[in-house]
Amino acid sequence: MSAAQDPFYIVKDEIQDSVDKLQSTFRRWEQLFPSSGERIHLTKELLAGCESIEWQVDELGRAIAVAERDPARFSIDEVELGKRKRWTGSTRNQMETLRKAVQTGMDKSSVQANISPNGMRRELLRLPNDHPVAKPNRAITSNNDEFLTSETDRQVLLIKEQDQELDELSASVERLGGVGLTIHDELMGQERILAELDQDMDKTSNRLDFVQRKVALVMKKAGAKGQIMMIVFLLILFIVLVLLVFYT
Repeated sequence: MSAAQDPFYIVKDEIQDSVDKLQSTFRRWEQLFPSSGERIHLTKELLAGCESIEWQVDELGRAIAVAERDPARFSIDEVELGKRKRWTGSTRNQMETLRKAVQTGMDKSSVQANISPNGMRRELLRLPNDHPVAKPNRAITSNNDEFLTSETDRQVLLIKEQDQELDELSASVERLGGVGLTIHDELMGQERILAELDQDMDKTSNRLDFVQRKVALVMKKAGAKGQIMMIVFLLILFIVLVLLVFYT
């Protein structure tokens, strides 16, 4: 079976695409300010993505374990099994490292989040209680309000885009789950077919041994003359059958 037709590589490619997207999201997450709304949203998305990919890799690992019990039945050698196990192990380690990095970032953000939101807003607007020397006029306050409004709108738009990406990721996870179940059912079906084939071969072998013993017993009882007569009879029967085939 070629790599393009092997269900393992189909699932592997989809998982790798999800890993690449998640790593891209993680790089964007690292560039954001710890207390920003977009970073908080990306944190949830990254943790959910890590959990989803780890589940998919675990399902793929179970399929590899089934094939490892009897590689000859699935036409897989030890080298291929080793490659598949190394890939699943490496991907699982990547997700664990990424999740720990996100959780560490969450801990740092929680420390910075202890600052009062009202104090942050006063800092942005530079209200008189923080800076009694310079009293802002209405124009400055209005500009700050417009800036905050535009930032809020931008954050809402980013959250909507992230929700769409999360929906796409969820749909991809569902497809991968269906493919994994299909692979599992196919492997179980092939295992049952091979087991039935083994039983049929055993039965046929036993019957053939029985017939051979009977024939040997008959030949032994008949003696040399009887064997010659039997060969002549079978030869005449063969000729008659050939004539019937060609002239009917």
